[in-house]
Amino acid sequence: MAPDLSFGPQGDQWYYTRDTKTYDLTRGNGQGSEKKLTMATTQSPPDTSITIDPALSALVVVDMQNYFLDARCRDYPAGLATVEPILGVIEKCREVGVQVRSLAQLGPPRDRSARPPGQRAAQLLADPDRPVAPPPPARPRRRPGRRPGRTLMAGEWNAAIYPPLAAAVRPDDAQCAKDRMSGLWCESQPLWRHLEDANTRTLLFAGVNTDQCVLGTLTNAYNAGWDCVMIEDCCATTTANAQGVCLWNVANSYGFVVNSKSLAEASLAR
Repeated sequence: MAPDLSFGPQGDQWYYTRDTKTYDLTRGNGQGSEKKLTMATTQSPPDTSITIDPALSALVVVDMQNYFLDARCRDYPAGLATVEPILGVIEKCREVGVQVRSLAQLGPPRDRSARPPGQRAAQLLADPDRPVAPPPPARPRRRPGRRPGRTLMAGEWNAAIYPPLAAAVRPDDAQCAKDRMSGLWCESQPLWRHLEDANTRTLLFAGVNTDQCVLGTLTNAYNAGWDCVMIEDCCATTTANAQGVCLWNVANSYGFVVNSKSLAEASLAR
């Protein structure tokens, strides 16, 4: 069935077919594989589908770290509820050939003093009983049983990927550090380089928090020209009423929203 509309520059276009309400994001398969994956969206407009090329797509899993999920750090049932759906999505992505990329909020101690003041203040507001200043060169003060180690510093237990998800990581999965809420805030970010090197065009987003690091990375991806798809039951936040607002904005401004069920039911076709 011939598409009715096209969007974007020649050779890098989306196509839309009215009869099936399907957006084709595969660029005519001219840059990737010969296979397409079609899935239903779960936010407006109703009965809409998107088609992606797995070879040009990546799953980006954001900040699924002990600091955000482990009970020794915080009580976060909504975040924990995303773990099983994300594991299912990772399995599906491996089955169909979608790349898996993970982002982790990390930073060596020397970076703390160089961070913009707004970010250092945000750190204090989020965790007011810990000092914002860099830890002393000697052994850092630890508080047994609560957020062991320096907060979100590379090599610390609290910064490690949450164990059920860490067990699903493979050597060829890119694990990219970020030192801002967004993992794509500038071209020098490791994730940006990985995506460009792999000629990735479509990004599927999962992780925490929906309205902070996930949305921040997604909106920067949208502004830089990547296709953006949020997997709604694979994202969570502690902010009251924020989940619905974020899903609405993604579905109506930044891209598309699906869930793990629609992705699991998607099948490859030529």
